[in-house]
Amino acid sequence: MVTSATHSPSDAPGRPVAPVPPDAGPPGALPGQAPRWSLPVLLAILVLAAVLYSWNLSSSGLNSFYSAAVLSGTESWKAWFFGSLDAGDFLTVDKPPFALMVMGLSCRLLGYGTWQMMAPMIVAALGTIWILHSTVKRIWGHGAAAVAALVLALTPITVAINRDNNPDTLLVLLMAGGAALALRALRNDTLAPLLGSAVCFGLAFNTKMLQGYIALPAVFVVYLYASRLGWARRVRNLLLAAVVLAVSSFWWAAAVSLVPADERPYIGGSTDGTAWDLIMGYNGLGRIFGGEGNGGGGKGGGSFSGTAGLGRLFNDILGGQISWLIPFAAIACVGGLVLCGRAPRTDLTRAALVLWGGWTALHYLTFAMAEGTMHPYYTTALAPGIAALCGGGGVMLLRAFRADKRWVWVLPAALGATGVWAVVLLRRASGWNTWLWPAIAVVMALAIVGLVLFRSGDRARLLAASVAAAIVASVAGPAAYAWSVPSGSGGGMGGTNPTAGPSTGSGFGGGPGGGGGGRGGFPGGQEGGEAGSGSSDDRAGGPEGGFPGGGEMPGGGEMPGGGEMPSGGQLPGGGEMPGGGRTGGGMSGGGMGGGGMGGADSELISYLKKHQDGATWLLAVSGSQSAAQLILSSGEPVISMWGWSGTDKAMTPAKLKELVKNGELHYIQLGGGMGGGGMGGGSDLSSEVTQWVQKHGTAVKESAYGKSSASDSSSSGDSDSSSSSQSTVYRLDPSDVG
Repeated sequence: MVTSATHSPSDAPGRPVAPVPPDAGPPGALPGQAPRWSLPVLLAILVLAAVLYSWNLSSSGLNSFYSAAVLSGTESWKAWFFGSLDAGDFLTVDKPPFALMVMGLSCRLLGYGTWQMMAPMIVAALGTIWILHSTVKRIWGHGAAAVAALVLALTPITVAINRDNNPDTLLVLLMAGGAALALRALRNDTLAPLLGSAVCFGLAFNTKMLQGYIALPAVFVVYLYASRLGWARRVRNLLLAAVVLAVSSFWWAAAVSLVPADERPYIGGSTDGTAWDLIMGYNGLGRIFGGEGNGGGGKGGGSFSGTAGLGRLFNDILGGQISWLIPFAAIACVGGLVLCGRAPRTDLTRAALVLWGGWTALHYLTFAMAEGTMHPYYTTALAPGIAALCGGGGVMLLRAFRADKRWVWVLPAALGATGVWAVVLLRRASGWNTWLWPAIAVVMALAIVGLVLFRSGDRARLLAASVAAAIVASVAGPAAYAWSVPSGSGGGMGGTNPTAGPSTGSGFGGGPGGGGGGRGGFPGGQEGGEAGSGSSDDRAGGPEGGFPGGGEMPGGGEMPGGGEMPSGGQLPGGGEMPGGGRTGGGMSGGGMGGGGMGGADSELISYLKKHQDGATWLLAVSGSQSAAQLILSSGEPVISMWGWSGTDKAMTPAKLKELVKNGELHYIQLGGGMGGGGMGGGSDLSSEVTQWVQKHGTAVKESAYGKSSASDSSSSGDSDSSSSSQSTVYRLDPSDVG
């Protein structure tokens, strides 16, 4: 990617290329004066991004797991603080709650709904573009900043995840803010921006735990090496920043630990109900090495992105999501560092290259080599680094291309590699926009020829046209993938595993790709209950894979237990939002964590609400996916006994007995289906709970809530419901447990 055809008159072949003036304007402009086109271009990019992130936005593309937690947070401040899935505070989601807190506050102020929930996330996405533009502009100038902003806005996987209520959008904003403040600390030699950077990374930790720290080593190295301050002050400042980082990172986990275990919800994703275990286990080393609920080996249940390895980000699954400009970014970073030559230790251009290059390399290696759960949308964290290197490094390559014959081949080679890789990626998408790859090849070839022909002399306008053509050819492929999401012509998996563009993968966890986003289906385009199960944000699927109990694909198929899956896209109850007490209907795409705003068996919900008898929880079910759907459709708290993947040990026979005895819970659902029993909390614990419920409870006949009497035989308490493909609801009263 290249940015500007202008150059300094002092540039001459054989001389070192001068650093790019940070506020270089048009010829004749006053020093520091922004070119007239700069702000309009930035605003146009922001408008484009806003359209991509919000056009055709609906709840069917949201993650119901987080939607339910946000709804619960609007009903209970305790649930808001802990990040509880249900307003009764039985179990939290498997992430720290900062993103949920932001969305929850928005919904408390504006009312609960899709737009109210997504407004702060869209603002965060636009804020990331603004921050990156501002940061790149101060180092490399306005042209580089415009290209960086455009690349970030059009990154396909970034468009997909910015339309979702997963926490990654806020995570990227906070990390980008931390990097920008660290560079400001270098420029200004002041402590406050460095401490602000630490706060940002600490809040990023409270958004997605250790993933918020991936870029930190680059920030540390750059400040320690490039700061103009003396060694003593640098070390002192870094120590103060470390203290601020620790406080801003661990305040929530520490606060949770101060609350007695019997007065707080079980921390979802942990093995012992504590936030510290979640930090070190499932959201920590489990991501890198597998296990801790993350699968393992980069295969099977642990991966949605193909086999772990250095080439993973270029495979059939991730290639079209993030890799379009990685080759150019790498060449631009290395070339820029060489061009810095023997610049002073404190050179800001080299510091920025090291920071954004380190950001990109650290994220690349982490995501490529991770043996645990790896969803495609994690790679959105790479986008700011790639964008900054394309903009800043690109302008350095262009200046060297014009000023030094030794560099005349580097920029054309980088652009050529970009064009070739775009053709490869587009040809993988068989039958999808088949005209695009030849057009990109032709435009890029003409752009490279124009650069070479108009490199020298007074043909600046022709050179500028060649530069513009190269930019268009470079971003055309990502732009097509990006537009496929709001236009509905591509992308898949809704809020569970959002992706952009056509389906190019070969299935969940295997083959050359190993599990990308099918178009409206499961990874690799599989449909129905045969594919690997979904995830909350990132947890490898359910206990057995597929839909428990053999349920069919959400969006019109049957719900386990006999209920039909809604697919009409209407609000529950024909118009009211969840929480209004009306049931039925439901937004499309429910089940297994997809389909944002709910959808569950309306007859069962009506029966349970009629006979709730003052209980805190409407029902207890096996997993978080079905609990979320029930919460959204009923507006009532629902217990998830075993968490997202069925491994949380949140429910025990003693805990269940206490809830029933206190009149806080009357109904428990066992058996197959979205709320089924089966595995959970460890098979032994699940079996103990199942046996206790069957011994003390009374099975509710399906005909009691509107089902045909023919199905009642499968609801008999005489059968082992935990192994049945049909679910059974049991009623328990205090008198049943003594």
